[in-house]
Amino acid sequence: MADGSRYPDRSAAGKVLATHLQHLAGRPRLVVLGLPRGGVPVAYEVAESLDAQLDVFLVRKLGVPGQEELAMGAIASGGVRVLNRPVVDHLGITAAQVEAVARAEAAVLDDRERAYRGDRPPLELAGATVILVDDGLATGASMRAAAAAVRRLRPEHLVVAVPVAAAETCRAMEEEADEVICGLTPSAFHAVGLWYEDFAQVGDDQVSELLTRARTPD
Repeated sequence: MADGSRYPDRSAAGKVLATHLQHLAGRPRLVVLGLPRGGVPVAYEVAESLDAQLDVFLVRKLGVPGQEELAMGAIASGGVRVLNRPVVDHLGITAAQVEAVARAEAAVLDDRERAYRGDRPPLELAGATVILVDDGLATGASMRAAAAAVRRLRPEHLVVAVPVAAAETCRAMEEEADEVICGLTPSAFHAVGLWYEDFAQVGDDQVSELLTRARTPD
């Protein structure tokens, strides 16, 4: 990787991440789920390398009212909600405030799911080996919500895989999954985007295009 430890872009990061997941190749039911939007280009490369099915799994951050960049939790497909209780308690956020934010984000989640998947149903995950992929983990709130939601769908083996993560978040994620793969765990982490040369925003059209490409036989 360029600059010693930075990924050129998400696609390159996905190809590197796939090398850490080759022990899963050949499993009879292998599904890669990308967290939109940044996780989908990474997940696409993983799925291509492992000859696995690709789908999207949606998670929405619950931002603190008035400080939306600060996460007080997240929601995921399937109605799962994960709250960052220390933030909620410290800021005195009420249950009504949490519900209002959750309702608004659930509406966005539903709209995006229809836009990405169209009329196609989500992939069957019961009994499958499922790899949840994002472009990195900072607090891990979104990934925890995704892992909790996938657990409800009874996969045989659940893997969380990211190209880069805060070391403490990577360790904590071991409580949520059967296996956790973090390509890089730099001691001075700061932010996911610092570990990519190109960390441009991924658009909805790009997500849809990658999902369609993955479903189209060669």
